[in-house]
Amino acid sequence: MDSIPDFSDLLQSIVSIVLWAMAFIQLFWIFFFYSRIAFHREKAANIEKLPPVSIVISARNEEDNLFELLPFILEQEYDKFEVIVVNHQSIDNTAYILKAFENKYSHLRVIHLERNHHLAMGKKLPLTLGIKGAKYDHLLLTDADCKPSTKLWLKSMAGQFTEKKEIVLGYGPHNSAPGLLNRFIRLDTSMIALNYLSYAKAGIPYMGVGRNLAYSKELFLKNSGFKSHYSISSGDDDLFIQEVARKRNYSISLSPLSFCYSDGKDTWSKLFIQKSRHYGTSSRYSLFKKLLLGIYPLTLILLAITLVTLIAIGGMTWISLGVVALVFISKWIIFGLAMKKLEQPSFVWTILLWDIIYVLFTPILYYTSEKTTGTKWK
Repeated sequence: MDSIPDFSDLLQSIVSIVLWAMAFIQLFWIFFFYSRIAFHREKAANIEKLPPVSIVISARNEEDNLFELLPFILEQEYDKFEVIVVNHQSIDNTAYILKAFENKYSHLRVIHLERNHHLAMGKKLPLTLGIKGAKYDHLLLTDADCKPSTKLWLKSMAGQFTEKKEIVLGYGPHNSAPGLLNRFIRLDTSMIALNYLSYAKAGIPYMGVGRNLAYSKELFLKNSGFKSHYSISSGDDDLFIQEVARKRNYSISLSPLSFCYSDGKDTWSKLFIQKSRHYGTSSRYSLFKKLLLGIYPLTLILLAITLVTLIAIGGMTWISLGVVALVFISKWIIFGLAMKKLEQPSFVWTILLWDIIYVLFTPILYYTSEKTTGTKWK
């Protein structure tokens, strides 16, 4: 094997140069963006000046989840907070369960939305009503199927608020379960978190997750809520953040104490429906953010193609091998550390394989799913 490419061979030269260029971009993404999560140090929560908080939950036909999980939210160790559950046109026993909890917990408030075919079925209406009805300016949003990792979840999230920090981007991992589907869902959740949290730390916030997201009521009202994208079912945690997040008005929380867990979908078809709803907002992203999210997977695919091509034409050189090895070693270290931060240690040793699988599968999922922009919500 030669040390450098044979530049008299045009094909070998072009493929080698493309491989080096893709490797450089991969290394840039690894060290400029993803290393920020790998080496993230959580800022100490400001527990001496914890503000009163309103936790807002939108629930539709969630009787089982509310019965099992709502007490974990109501029994947070926090001096002054309320929990607002908006019962959005439920037809199960949600109303009766919430009534029983209201009798037990004085800081629970319930808003009932009766069935009406004129009302949209998405989360934005109930969230808006819950936010406008909140007593306190600091809000923490989650879902009815979510369980805080500890009783210090609220304290960990609210402790990131300061006079200048009006938004806290949290993390909502999925519970582990047997099977390939669950493993892919947890990988997908982790990679999405790696992106939005690392980009936020780099000064380019573009989303949070509605399962664990905090911001001020004043900020919400100042932005006219979800008005600009109310017509689509998603967007309450990405399009809204893109509108209100500025370089200095947000922070992230990656303390395991602040995580909020939920179960992943139990069938591939349900996952496709969920992803279709999420992809419905992608057309509204700016060109810059679309490029930002597309460069890493595209360059990884091109890196793999050029590597295979070089091997096939007998053009692999020591310098090309060294460049590829540098990318893979750097990625294994940085992604491994990041996965530990995200409480997904099972991916650490095989992350290079999963990275390629994820990058190849996600575009297939995107282009084969029907991107929903309506207001259907099951």
